[in-house]
Amino acid sequence: MKAIRVHQPGGPENMVYEDVPMPSVGQGQALVKLRAIGVNYMDIYLRQGAQRSTFPLIPGGEGAGVVEATGQGVTEVRVGDLVAYTGAGSSYAEHVVVPSWRLVKLPQGVDASMGAASILQGMTAHYLANSTYPLKAGDTCLVHAAAGGVGLLLVQMAKMRGARVIATVSTSEKAKLAAGAGADEVVNYTEQDFEAEVKRITGGKGCQVVYDAVGKATFDKSLASLAPRGLLALYGAASGPVPPLDINRLGGVMSLSLTRPSLTAYTATREELLLRAGELFSWIGSGKLKVRIEETFKLSSAVEAHRKLEGRLTAGKLLLVP
Repeated sequence: MKAIRVHQPGGPENMVYEDVPMPSVGQGQALVKLRAIGVNYMDIYLRQGAQRSTFPLIPGGEGAGVVEATGQGVTEVRVGDLVAYTGAGSSYAEHVVVPSWRLVKLPQGVDASMGAASILQGMTAHYLANSTYPLKAGDTCLVHAAAGGVGLLLVQMAKMRGARVIATVSTSEKAKLAAGAGADEVVNYTEQDFEAEVKRITGGKGCQVVYDAVGKATFDKSLASLAPRGLLALYGAASGPVPPLDINRLGGVMSLSLTRPSLTAYTATREELLLRAGELFSWIGSGKLKVRIEETFKLSSAVEAHRKLEGRLTAGKLLLVP
C-alpha cells in the first residue's frame, strides 16, 4: 500500500510518499481502508521529532473509512462499517490498523470526510466546553485561535451552552468566520491587545475561562484575562511550550486555576468516547453544528498540507484523501 513516511525528523520535505507493507490485524484490532485523513498540529510535532518517536514513521492520528477486516475478539465493529477514529497512529496511509474500541460508527448523514474532519477537534471542543469547564448561561469565555479546527467548533458549542464568547483571530477573514460561528466579540490580536479588549468588554471583570491552544505567545495575557477564581485551559502549544511557571502567580486575590487537559484523558473509556462522539455526530447530522473543511489534498500532497498548516494559513480543517 501507499503511505507517507518520515525517515528522519525535519521539515515537510522530509515526508516521502512510498510503498510500505500492509499492516496486519491482531487481537482487538480492525483494519480500516481510509477514505479521509485528518491533518493536525500533532502530526507536525511528530514529523519534527518533538514526540521522541522512533524513525522511520508514518504520521497521523485521525481518519475515517470502511472496516475491511477484524481481529479476534472484536465486537465493537463489523466488516463494512463506516467508521471514524482518533488516537491511533500511522494514519497517513491507504490502510490503518486501529484498536477496535477506538472506532466510532458514523451515523446516517455524516460521511467519511465529515467524520475525519471533526472527530478529533469536535471531541476536543466537546470536553472543553462540557467537562473541563462546563459553561453555563452568564459565563464569559475567551477562545483563542477561534477560526481554527477546534476554535470554530468550540465557539458554536459555547453558544449552545449559553455563554458569551470573546474570540481571538489573526486576520480580518478569520474574524468573519469566528463571527459567523456565533462569537459575540472578535479581537484581531495582530491589531489589538486582547487582554485590554477582554477587560474593556467585560467591564474589567475578566473571563470565567480561557481556552488556549496557542501556548507561549498568549499564556501571560491569558492569565491576566481571567476573572477571580477563573480557569485557564491550556490544551495546546502552537506557538511553543510555556516556560516553567511559579505557581504563586495563581494565588492571592485572583485564586486562579490552570489545567493542561488532553483528549486522551477525556476519552479514556469506550463509554466516554461514545458519549462525546455520539453528541458530536448527532449535532453535525442535524445541522446544529457546522464543520468547516478548508481544503482537501491527495495523500501524495501531504507536504503541501503541512506547509499550509504550519504557516497558519488555514481556517478550519485540512484533509488528506488516499
